[in-house]
Amino acid sequence: MLIIIHSETNKSNIQQNLGRPEYSYYFVLKEFRPVLERLGQVLEVSHPDELVDRLYADCQSRGEACIFLSFSPPHRTADHYACPTIPVFAWEFSTIPTESWQGEPRHDWRRVLGRSGAAITHSRFTVQAVRDVMGADYPIRAIAAPVWDRFAKRGAQLDKQPRASRVTLNLRGLLFDSRTLDLDAYGPNPLREGSPLLFDAPAGDCQLVLDGVIYTSVLNPYDGRKNWQDMISAFCSTFRDCDDATLVLKLTHHDIGNALNDMLHHLYKNQSYRCRIVLIHGFLADPDYERLVEATSYVVNSSFGEGQCLPLMEFMSCGKPAVAPCNTAMADYIDADNAFIVDSTDELSAWPHDPRAAYRTLRYITNWDSLCSAYRASYDVAREDPQRYARMSDHAIESLRRFCSQDSAEQALGEFFRQVLEQRAAPATPGLAG
Repeated sequence: MLIIIHSETNKSNIQQNLGRPEYSYYFVLKEFRPVLERLGQVLEVSHPDELVDRLYADCQSRGEACIFLSFSPPHRTADHYACPTIPVFAWEFSTIPTESWQGEPRHDWRRVLGRSGAAITHSRFTVQAVRDVMGADYPIRAIAAPVWDRFAKRGAQLDKQPRASRVTLNLRGLLFDSRTLDLDAYGPNPLREGSPLLFDAPAGDCQLVLDGVIYTSVLNPYDGRKNWQDMISAFCSTFRDCDDATLVLKLTHHDIGNALNDMLHHLYKNQSYRCRIVLIHGFLADPDYERLVEATSYVVNSSFGEGQCLPLMEFMSCGKPAVAPCNTAMADYIDADNAFIVDSTDELSAWPHDPRAAYRTLRYITNWDSLCSAYRASYDVAREDPQRYARMSDHAIESLRRFCSQDSAEQALGEFFRQVLEQRAAPATPGLAG
């Protein structure tokens, strides 16, 4: 079988696309590729309009099965190919788009999903949202990006210690540490003339030393779903008098200046506190990324919903318990045995690519008091109950193995491809005469 794969972001443009809409689909494609290679020949294409149907015709001529996986949301997936086309997409809202705007019919996902006849997503939550519209028997499968194997290997080499001893990381980029910053320079208006970050500061070689109870989150600060504002304010409030609690935010975006201004202003507003906030923007080589994982006590998420959340999955696969909500895709792998659960409530919202900002769906708002309580409870476990921490670590590894291992992905993909191709080959059922 030939498996054609495509993402609009690829290795040639990832640097300039980092943090832009849909950039993370490239990382999802990369995680799926080794598993797809177990199932057939894999060919990644940059210009599908030029190649997909030509490759499909070649396969048909020699009796070989062929399928096209578009790692893109449905409104950015072509719906005119002869080749069986399956969108592979993430989604974290209660409803899928069922309306069109700006003259583009594909904004109504029913069109693309109907023409493709099948889809892959990453959570049971999204499967339900699709079937609510497309019907209970619509062929859609929840298959998470298979990150577990790679990160579990790293986790197997780590001691399950809830508190970090002294760990040193080397960084090429920007490093901001609340212990050494003059935060008054970032308030009350961080964008005023003369502000230290009106332009991007030059990147350089930095060194970061971490110890104590370390909370880590990896996020795009321009992504409004990530809700880093509550993450920071709840941390500063909870650990106002704790000098051994550190929140590390590893930031991903190609142009970070404005976001850093905003984040540093939030550090200013939440003064005074003895806890430590560290912002990192830049490249961490694999050994240093592994040391960051090793130093981390808990991985943190305070978002309004997730399509799957690769960083959360990666850290938990390494055995790091979470502080996170249990909703949307996270409900598939977060539970009280591997995480300190943050409560949330739903509220009206808009589909993120809808320029009308029309209320058509729900998102899930973090309860700030619950986030503070989860921070406090996790800190107490890290300091006073290493046995419980070790149990949570073991359960995180096992939960993520079931959710996102290569073996589970291979089995699910193989079954789904057979189902799709058999349906495609089956003769159409004649309609009833009117």
